[in-house]
Amino acid sequence: MTEREAFSTIGVVGGGAWGTALAVVAADGGRPVVLWARETEVVDSIAAASENKAFLPGVRLPASIDATQRLADLAQCEALLFVAPAQYARPVLKDLAPHLPDGAPLALCSKGIEQNTGALMTAVLAETAPQAAPAVLSGPSFAADVAKGLPTAVTLACPDAALGARWLATLGGPAFRPYLSDDMTGAELGGAIKNVLAIACGVVAGKGFGDSAKAALMARGFAEMRRLAAPLGAKPETFGGLSGLGDLILTCGSPQSRNMSLGMELGRGRSLAEILSERRTVAEGVATAGAVAALAKGHNVDMPICTGVHAIVSGAADVDDVINALLSRPLTSE
Repeated sequence: MTEREAFSTIGVVGGGAWGTALAVVAADGGRPVVLWARETEVVDSIAAASENKAFLPGVRLPASIDATQRLADLAQCEALLFVAPAQYARPVLKDLAPHLPDGAPLALCSKGIEQNTGALMTAVLAETAPQAAPAVLSGPSFAADVAKGLPTAVTLACPDAALGARWLATLGGPAFRPYLSDDMTGAELGGAIKNVLAIACGVVAGKGFGDSAKAALMARGFAEMRRLAAPLGAKPETFGGLSGLGDLILTCGSPQSRNMSLGMELGRGRSLAEILSERRTVAEGVATAGAVAALAKGHNVDMPICTGVHAIVSGAADVDDVINALLSRPLTSE
């Protein structure tokens, strides 16, 4: 691939930690990047100090990143990275749509499923901005690691191989390594479900159940993830890659994960409302748990761990009741 295949200007929709980290990746080599943020403080902080002090403090941002609160300013960009939280994606995409030309490349980077509809982000995009050319970016990637230039590998799923190659030429480098796939559904499901499972792993850690229990939960959770793949049209092999197993290992293995750390607090006996009241960042697994549970029920897929997380975060059952129910399930074959 040659440098000419890369997109010349990139827009980033979402000024949280992950959106800011991806803006740093996109700005490699001085490429112009326009980052849209809803929060005035984020735009002001980037303009005044080249730093997102609210969501990614301590990381100096390249001078080629300009922040804005006007979605219309993204119209000048050749391609877009969409990083708004999943539960807010629909209204943001509706507002963005008038500024997108036909065939506008748009990579969805939010890891979640719309709670009210059970729709994946690609479906939400198709409904709100059907003129966009979609791709999905997902995989094991903490924002702080990526922004600091630490080695990271992710999945870039795109049904259009030529468009996917342009995304790889734009974002790929020695430290940030995207691998191409054509399975957008699989990449989305892996990125969304692992957040639900990370809450469960956090509960295990918070209860002090040990690493053996966490490993068992990750393995059984991975089986749940794969079971949902078939009825939704995803390729089972996708889940063995970066956007499935890779992301599951990372998110379930470190308190740096917002979802795992939330689960740890739940396991220690704190209420969800209390935990959320102390946070500005979004733990996507909380809302996604209900969507996953509904999809599992609708497709007659057995997903007891994800369903148990939904019962906890929805208030339908307490942590100990869910744990006892899981440990009381009949013994069976793998």
